[in-house]
Amino acid sequence: MTFIPNWEEFEKSAEMLYLRDPVNTRYSVKYSHNKGVIVAKITDNKKCLQYKTEIQQDVRKIDQFMSNLLRHMASNDN
Repeated sequence: MTFIPNWEEFEKSAEMLYLRDPVNTRYSVKYSHNKGVIVAKITDNKKCLQYKTEIQQDVRKIDQFMSNLLRHMASNDN
C-alpha cells in the first residue's frame, strides 16, 4: 500500500476504482491528532489507494470527494 502524492491523481484513480466495482469498494478517512495527518484510503480488496496530507485545505477536497462518492452510491445508474 503506497501513498499517492498528488490529490488530483488520487481522486481520479479512486473514482475509477469505485466505478469499476462499486459493491466491493470501501472508503475510509483517518485523522491522527498526534501527527496532524489525515489519511484517505479506498480499496476493493485487489487494489488499495491512499492519500496522506498535513494541509488543512485538503480537508475540504476530501469532504467534496466523499460527497461525490455518496452521490454515486445513491444514484440509480449503478
